[in-house]
Amino acid sequence: MKANKTYFVSGIGTEIGKTIVSAILVEALQADYWKPIQSGDLHYSDSDKIKDYISNDNTKIHSERFRLNTPASPHYSAEVGGVKIKKEDFQIPKTENHLIIEGAGGLLVPINEQETILDVISHLNIPVILVASYYLGSINHTLLSINQLIHKNIPITALIFNGAPTTSSRDIIIKMSKNIPLVLDIPKLEEINSNTIKEAIRYVEPIITNGYGLD
Repeated sequence: MKANKTYFVSGIGTEIGKTIVSAILVEALQADYWKPIQSGDLHYSDSDKIKDYISNDNTKIHSERFRLNTPASPHYSAEVGGVKIKKEDFQIPKTENHLIIEGAGGLLVPINEQETILDVISHLNIPVILVASYYLGSINHTLLSINQLIHKNIPITALIFNGAPTTSSRDIIIKMSKNIPLVLDIPKLEEINSNTIKEAIRYVEPIITNGYGLD
């Protein structure tokens, strides 16, 4: 019997598809979902999007630890809102299900003047699924993100490329990366809804069927 596991979905930057990848993983595993920090867009948060994107009845969406009004880096959004955030504020929600945790922005996004999302991941002590997208500069951002995780001794379950591929970028990232057990591709979804999310499960099947981090 496979044990329930928790994954932290982070990215090489912002707006590169973490929520879409999280939705696919949540639907594939019928996992719970948690967004620890929602910075801005409280009228339609990432948790709201996940509710719209999935169709299974087993997922529980856990409440954010911090809901910040200003659409900015959490450290600044918290300052504007008169809130202080530190890594110790975060504890994994209790659940008997798989759990997908979605970060805010990239790994080095600050939550205060000393700590970043990377420190939160290290504090929670869970493996990362890293999401990358293709754009000018993405090679540098992807390799830097991988090196940061390796430096912190944080396991990388998978690297997922989201969007139309640039073969030369993909090839050199894989060649220069270390300790990446699984590399997957999810093509750009022209529409994002519960049907297309369910159809996209096939792209993450190796995480499920091969048991990467799930056994």
